[in-house]
Amino acid sequence: MKLKVHELGDGDRTALLVHGIMASAGTWCRVAPLLAARGYRVLMPDLRGHGDSPHAPEYAPELFAGDLLESLPTGADVAIGHSLGALSLSLVAAELRPARAVYSDPAWKIRNAWDRDQLRAFAAATKRLTAEQVRRMAPKWADEDVAAELAGYARWDVRAADWLAEAADAVPDAPVVPSLVQAAGDPRLVPEALAADLRGKGFEVVRVPGTGHCVHRDDLDGFLRSLEGWI
Repeated sequence: MKLKVHELGDGDRTALLVHGIMASAGTWCRVAPLLAARGYRVLMPDLRGHGDSPHAPEYAPELFAGDLLESLPTGADVAIGHSLGALSLSLVAAELRPARAVYSDPAWKIRNAWDRDQLRAFAAATKRLTAEQVRRMAPKWADEDVAAELAGYARWDVRAADWLAEAADAVPDAPVVPSLVQAAGDPRLVPEALAADLRGKGFEVVRVPGTGHCVHRDDLDGFLRSLEGWI
């Protein structure tokens, strides 16, 4: 599937930014301008069933990943994926061949994290959430992030989360390009045992204290500091 790819900047370096589930390219609304100011051409796809990309009859990590190959250039200077975006990016990093890959709180180890009925209830609830409710869930977010989250909720296909109820662990065996794992302060997706395992496999791992799953929204400065030498 060809994805809608949003673009910002006209620098001579290329950065790929891949959002997580239930979101859209809008999740990078505060990150992308900063990368463009550093001389990057920033490319931000909307995954299938999200944002301005088409809804699809099927959803699975391998399908999200395959769409990235169909829609993005190879050989970018850096590719950053968040959550599902990190999982999808890791599945095609060997083919996309970015010079560096950053996996921000990747959804690699989420087996049994969701009960199917709870998952579907939350997915449906995203369509009714208000700005005030999002602010209560994410009190550290800027107004732009809240607005982007609501826009993502409005456009995503709730069926795009069904696969989560049967998700298998997908921790890579080794980095195929120089790779950073950016772990949230909340250790649920990247607990210390997994961080140690990843370091043993050759990944660099950095934890950003005081952040939840969306590191780039909870602490933009901390997000950027952790990327020094990678962007």
